[in-house]
Amino acid sequence: MSASLDVELLREVEQFLFQEARLADELRYDEWEALWTDDAVYWVPANADDVDPTRQMSIIFDNRSRIATRIKQLHTGKRHSQNPPSRLRRLVSNVELVGEEDDDVLVGANFLVYESRERGVTLWAGRSEYRLRRAEDGWRMARKKVMLVDNDRPLNTLSFLI
Repeated sequence: MSASLDVELLREVEQFLFQEARLADELRYDEWEALWTDDAVYWVPANADDVDPTRQMSIIFDNRSRIATRIKQLHTGKRHSQNPPSRLRRLVSNVELVGEEDDDVLVGANFLVYESRERGVTLWAGRSEYRLRRAEDGWRMARKKVMLVDNDRPLNTLSFLI
């Protein structure tokens, strides 16, 4: 990014990230899925933030096709770990424009997800890195990497979209 902050771009990006969080919280999965590019990668690393996902285990490492499959599974109502579905609220903060690559904008943001289930409450905290691409009708995610603070420990069932 340039030395001067593009405040208008930052506001656009923040609004996109807030929308993405709201759609996921409200279980509006078809609309959430539409926010992805055709070449998208959705990655939640395990055991460290910068492992090689092709050589080491990940919590999630989905291409665009696998993202669509995950949404279809959630729609079946047969994901027993999400029956009844978790009640969720995400807080997104510390949004930063961290660079540009080709025509994409690289963005970082911290998050906290509050998950309420019959078993109790779970807090999921971390940082997400995004590769955003402008489309005719708004922004799209070409990549989302979710680095959970405690990705090196045993996790509760993570059966919703982080």
